[in-house]
Amino acid sequence: MRGLCFIALLAILSATAERIVVTNDDGWAVAQIRAQVNALVDAGHDVILSAPADNQSGTGAMQKTAQPRTEPCEFDSCPPGAAMGNNASDSRLNWINAFPADSAQYGIQTLAPQLWDGVLPDFVVSGPNVGHNTGFSVFGSGTIGAAGKAVQLGVPAVAFSGTGTAHESYTALDIVPASATVSAAETYASLVTEFLDALFSQPPTSPPFLPANIMLNVNLPALDGACTAESVAWVLTRVFPVLLGNPDVVTCGNGGRLPVEGTVVSQGCFATVSAIDALLKVDVSKSVQQEVLDRLVNLGFSCV
Repeated sequence: MRGLCFIALLAILSATAERIVVTNDDGWAVAQIRAQVNALVDAGHDVILSAPADNQSGTGAMQKTAQPRTEPCEFDSCPPGAAMGNNASDSRLNWINAFPADSAQYGIQTLAPQLWDGVLPDFVVSGPNVGHNTGFSVFGSGTIGAAGKAVQLGVPAVAFSGTGTAHESYTALDIVPASATVSAAETYASLVTEFLDALFSQPPTSPPFLPANIMLNVNLPALDGACTAESVAWVLTRVFPVLLGNPDVVTCGNGGRLPVEGTVVSQGCFATVSAIDALLKVDVSKSVQQEVLDRLVNLGFSCV
């Protein structure tokens, strides 16, 4: 009986372990993205990092052909001379001298087939970004541009952002005691992993995980003594306000109008979740919002 229970447990664990490409717009060597990779690996996922060689914030969905670098990567994390490369001791940690959308495409179309024997990723995590991406910033955000590119290539994706971290090298993760921004990076990484656990634990759906042609924009709150990983409340939101009508899913007694993410995330210990069109970066219909709500039922949304 114990053997059967153990086999069943393994089956459950394997069912929730996914092949994930992690990308961002802050660069492959920042502490936040390395903390996120570590957290996902510790959770049992198979992870490939594919991110820009240096900070490419504000490049939106732009793309370009990668060119050999004339200078080292950010934080001297790679030598000049190549257009792309990887960590010398870990081929799963990769950079490309291009934009965030390019790094997502590189991870999906080149690295994943190489490292996973021809198999494409199940999911793309973009970020967490250093700083929030709310309102009109979604149009220029490279974090969101990378996630949107992934969805356009057929891979579900979520963009994560938070204000508590700083643009610092991954080497800061090894310093004891940890700085406040490194602690925030690790907390954000745990929150992203918690979010994905809820998303991945849903019953089988078609398409898997998220509705077709949409992505999620998630903004994590500023952290302090009163706002910790344990106290963060998840709230379904929209990116842009509306003036007329009731265009949204009915939840929390909202009368058909979701709160705006920028307002909610600044009000307290709330993490906002908005569903947007992966190409246009605008709010989706209430029927799609309802589908997202149903697929994230295990997250436990709160009201504000």
